Amino acid sequence: MIRHAVPADSPAAVPLIILAMDQIALSFANVDKPEEAVPFFKSFFETEGNQYGYQNTLVFEEDAEIVGLILGYDGGKLHELRQPVLKEIRKSQPDYTLSNETEAGEFYIDCLAVSQEHHGKGIAKKLIRALCDHAASLGYKKVGLIVDQVNPKARKLYEDVGFQVFGEKDFVGHRYDHMVREVL
Repeated sequence: MIRHAVPADSPAAVPLIILAMDQIALSFANVDKPEEAVPFFKSFFETEGNQYGYQNTLVFEEDAEIVGLILGYDGGKLHELRQPVLKEIRKSQPDYTLSNETEAGEFYIDCLAVSQEHHGKGIAKKLIRALCDHAASLGYKKVGLIVDQVNPKARKLYEDVGFQVFGEKDFVGHRYDHMVREVL
């Protein structure tokens, strides 16, 4: 079952966000291990007005357990939503800067993750389709995302659900393909 997340989902959702972000999560939280990044992302997930808030998240439940999530928002609101996150990052890394991974006019998929033991069940595709439907219901014409160029498996997943490469972006020291799917 796919549903909108609530703050109480943080114990299951936050590790999935960190899983999706991988090294970027560690960089943001200025830590070495994924479990050390939990407090950083927990505070954002449980509050509104930032890019990692529960209100931007859909979760996939199986047997009353959250096994996957997708997080997305209006790309035009990136700076507004990123501001609280960047403010927190700069408490320990004053010169930290980020390039824009999205833009106005697209609904942006920031994170997608499915727990390892639930891979291969089509959950990621269901979450992507649900978020695309949600974006269309809000009047967006396209959904965008970035995928690391050294991750062909993820790129194929997105291609399989209708995304096409639209360009390239640099983000946190990596080169990414910017992929877009029309939804209206």
